[in-house]
Amino acid sequence: MDLGTLIGIVVGNGLILSAMLMGGTMDMFVDVAGLMIVFGGAVSACLMAFPMKEVIAAFKAAIFCMTADKMEPNAMVQTMCDLCTVTRKSGLVALSKMKFEEDFLRKAANLIADGTKEDVIRDALTIEIDAMKARHAVIQDVFAKLAAYCPAFGMIGTLIGLVQMLANLSDPAAVGPAMAVALLTTMYGAMFANMLWNPIGAKLASRTATEVMNLEITFEGACAILAEGNPMTVYEKLSSYIPAKSRVGLAKKKK
Repeated sequence: MDLGTLIGIVVGNGLILSAMLMGGTMDMFVDVAGLMIVFGGAVSACLMAFPMKEVIAAFKAAIFCMTADKMEPNAMVQTMCDLCTVTRKSGLVALSKMKFEEDFLRKAANLIADGTKEDVIRDALTIEIDAMKARHAVIQDVFAKLAAYCPAFGMIGTLIGLVQMLANLSDPAAVGPAMAVALLTTMYGAMFANMLWNPIGAKLASRTATEVMNLEITFEGACAILAEGNPMTVYEKLSSYIPAKSRVGLAKKKK
């Protein structure tokens, strides 16, 4: 798991739980009915807004994003320079005999091995990048909608609690619990939106930006290999995608 994600989960939840315990017990902040209204209502609304397969895909993507390591752009630059070295020594056809884990990289290598023209490679890989952006936009929208629905259902729960409270004004003992339910649902809505759905959506957006950069490096690297065939030239071109302070020199990465 990404270190920042782990720190955020532990520290954020720890501080909130500590604040709750400092003012009472956890029982004060647990209401099953409120959780049903906020969480169940938001998920139900999301299922109405999106096809089920897209919602399932979004949650799978979130789990993958939180647990899997992302490929750093420097590593992708090195990979493309290594492929350039292979083609320089053994020819373009040598790439067709290599195995790749990434589908996009495999496609780029096959296009290079076939001696495909640069404009054809550009069109094929650009379509792949645009399609990936569209898929990821849908996934991010699922969590954006969940973040928007939770406070709304929290307000619905609050209104339900207020109605129950007003209906029992003649019974002072019932006013306190009903008011607590009303406030808890608002709290649940804010917590789910700002501690779960919005951070997940932001993490997915960050991962998408990194993946797009890696795909663009692969794409430009494929074109550079065909045009230049010099690893150092390919490196100088591709490293431009990476901030100067974050770049790792080609000779240094080979050690």
